[in-house]
Amino acid sequence: MSETDPHRPPDDPITQGARARIQGRPRDACPYPVNSPERTAWLEGYDGSPADRSPDRPLDNG
Repeated sequence: MSETDPHRPPDDPITQGARARIQGRPRDACPYPVNSPERTAWLEGYDGSPADRSPDRPLDNG
C-alpha cells in the first residue's frame, strides 16, 4: 500500500512519534495536547519505551 492509499488506516500516535524521531523532528513537535492519552502514546513512540515503565536497574557485576 502506498502512503496515499485512501483505504489505509491512519497511523496511531505511537507510530507517529516513532516516525517523527526517525525523521529527525524534535521531541516537542508532538501535535497532541498536554496530559492527553494521545500525547503520552506519541512520546512513548518517540522515546521507544512505555511511559509507565520504570527505568531498568543496573546489572550487578558480582
